Amino acid sequence: MLMAHPAVLSKLAEEYASLEARRAQADGPEVRRRMEDVAYTLCVSTGTRDVEDALAAVRRRLAEVHGNDPVLAL
Repeated sequence: MLMAHPAVLSKLAEEYASLEARRAQADGPEVRRRMEDVAYTLCVSTGTRDVEDALAAVRRRLAEVHGNDPVLAL
């Protein structure tokens, strides 16, 4: 399976986490729409259908690339 570059995956996962935090503080249509867009991109980039599965795939991929370094792995 083709998977996005680890740096791209990391950036997407970080953006999704940031949007989750924003949504918890101030939910609105713009935040929800961007979350949907990022979730979709994460799923396509990891070959999954669920954002939680996509985030787990990102964590696994980053662990493969960076080993168990908690600073570098998501």
